[in-house]
Amino acid sequence: MAMDYSEKWGTDVDTAVQLALADLKLTIDEVDVTVLEEPSRGFFGIGSKLALVRVEKKKTPEVVVSEIKEEKVAEKPEKAQTEKAVAPKKEKNNRDKKNKKHANTETPKEKVEVKPVIERVAEENLVALENHIAIDFLKEVTADMGLELEITAKAGEESLYINIQGKDSGTIIGKRGQTLDAIQYLTSLVVNKENEQYTRVVVDAENYRAKREKTLEALAQRLASKVAKTKRSVKLEPMNPYERKVIHATLQNHPQVVTRSEGQDPYRRVVIELK
Repeated sequence: MAMDYSEKWGTDVDTAVQLALADLKLTIDEVDVTVLEEPSRGFFGIGSKLALVRVEKKKTPEVVVSEIKEEKVAEKPEKAQTEKAVAPKKEKNNRDKKNKKHANTETPKEKVEVKPVIERVAEENLVALENHIAIDFLKEVTADMGLELEITAKAGEESLYINIQGKDSGTIIGKRGQTLDAIQYLTSLVVNKENEQYTRVVVDAENYRAKREKTLEALAQRLASKVAKTKRSVKLEPMNPYERKVIHATLQNHPQVVTRSEGQDPYRRVVIELK
């Protein structure tokens, strides 16, 4: 009998998951992942303790099967009624039906205004900083990483915006911005360590966050049109909380689809489905 689950150790969660997937001969879309033990990490990925995960084959939800059956049953009477129609009316009915279907599934031409997920304070309300604990921290960190980068910062009343530029900016961004997110998180901890009032810290590199946000907005709109046309839900690849928030915000006022998240981090993903 084939195994339905596997528990594996790894230097990090991703490695452990890949070992379990190979053991089960399944893909990430076919399983649920539970992190049993997080790896203890040192400075930027140097781990002193292994990760333990449990990867279990997904069970087909009954509600999904039920919905599929209901859709098929609902289609049959409609088809039978069309076939019984007289010949002169048949062509007209089919044409009207096709036009109606097209009208229902077409994405509205009028776009809904989407506010940026990370709202930025107007430039005239920001003050350029020459010296700041965040600048010193990032200069030290990037130097230890062997990266040559230029770091600048501007501050508002409750926000701090840090921009990183240079030939090694690609390295500081990392795959889908994962390194940049880690840098931002650590910088926020340093800035707010002894502050009574919380300061929101945004770390960007080569305008990556704005570009990524536009890419995700376009992806969300394209997949929403696909869901409306095919009437089938779409699951996106696992994303971090910021990227999921972009998808949700982009489609929150969409007339035909809704979004929800499922799974556990770091494999939590957005599902787009019909209203």
